[in-house]
Amino acid sequence: MWSVDEHLADILERVRPLEPIELKLLDAQGCVLVEDVTVPVALPPFDNSSMDGYAVRAADVAGASEGHPVVLKVIGDVAAGSGRLPKVGPGQAARIMTGAPLPPGAETVIPVEWTDGGSGAGPATGMRAHSAAPEGAGGQVRVHRGAEAGRHVRRRGSDVGAGELALPAGTVLGPTQIGLLAAIGRATVTVRPRPRVVVLSTGSELVPPGEELTPGRIHDSNSFQLTAAARDAGAIAYRVGAVADDADTLRSTIDDQLVRADAIVTSGGVSVGAYDVVKEAMDEVDFRKLAMQPGKPQGFGKVGPDGIPLLALPGNPVSAYVSFELFVRPVIRTLLGLPSVHRTTVRAVCTEGIASSPAGRRQFLRGWYAPETGAEGGPARGTVTPVGGAGSHLVKALAHANALIVIEEDATEVAPGTELDVVLLG
Repeated sequence: MWSVDEHLADILERVRPLEPIELKLLDAQGCVLVEDVTVPVALPPFDNSSMDGYAVRAADVAGASEGHPVVLKVIGDVAAGSGRLPKVGPGQAARIMTGAPLPPGAETVIPVEWTDGGSGAGPATGMRAHSAAPEGAGGQVRVHRGAEAGRHVRRRGSDVGAGELALPAGTVLGPTQIGLLAAIGRATVTVRPRPRVVVLSTGSELVPPGEELTPGRIHDSNSFQLTAAARDAGAIAYRVGAVADDADTLRSTIDDQLVRADAIVTSGGVSVGAYDVVKEAMDEVDFRKLAMQPGKPQGFGKVGPDGIPLLALPGNPVSAYVSFELFVRPVIRTLLGLPSVHRTTVRAVCTEGIASSPAGRRQFLRGWYAPETGAEGGPARGTVTPVGGAGSHLVKALAHANALIVIEEDATEVAPGTELDVVLLG
């Protein structure tokens, strides 16, 4: 038998990250940057207002109050996107909108709520209505509260300066990272693309969900579960569905899928039965027995002219999912080019005893992990409670678990209160 660690090491030694490509921003979501991205122009690129209000000189509004308002002459409007800006001199103010550039001479922005709204406007109303005037000149504004220089002003480069590092290579591009790239003017980026993973189940007994079951048939859950797991791991996953127990059909199906695959995942047909079709059809795949439960039968090889990795998993739903987490997920993360490819493992105290575990095999049980907080608010070791039994067909228990409890090969039972490794899911 192979150990879990030996099988995984052999797989990862034969898998390399995908070659980088240049993609448009939205196409790059979920991909990993392979370049350091620096800021070409300061962000924001100019001083601008964070409020609707009036751009003024700080000295002109010093000491303004409700009882002694300062009256300023309004010389014009400054809207977001304005190119020509009025110059604010002593005793003057320019109406300004949020995001508009601070006009020359102005040092601070007085929110409209701190004024009478200006001549011809109701109290604290209609700042945007004023911007309809061609120039906005004329009239007065009474300021009831002063502000120091720089108040309500977003300074040029206050977010990030020109030449600074925006995102380092190795960053996974999510919505906020894509927003930053757009803000600094990047339309494309160089990334490792999300791997394309083709998922199929084998078994003549499998029926798609939604179709009526006849005697001896079961619904195909593996192809849905594994496709969802591949997407969760960062892949673009394609579900092919169930293939009957026929070696020629399976081989032709896999050959047809190679054109759109960076990896292929099968479930079922890898044991020693008369209809273990994957073993019969795939000569390039090494089939092994692993010292683990569930998931003893496993297969791995490279298929097709481009050497596409194929991972053959057992057919029982729990065995297939545990095998995916241990072996397929690290492959997907390796293809993405991520520095860390494994799920987080923590130590936790098992709240219940586990009566028996097979000697010489590493067992993975479904569990519910609950983190705990220390007496002074710091982190503390959590607890884990087994969910369901050890059977590899218990899909409900798997759906209610958030962790895998790891029982090492040399342990045959676990007493309550024993500290164990726990692999966190999600």
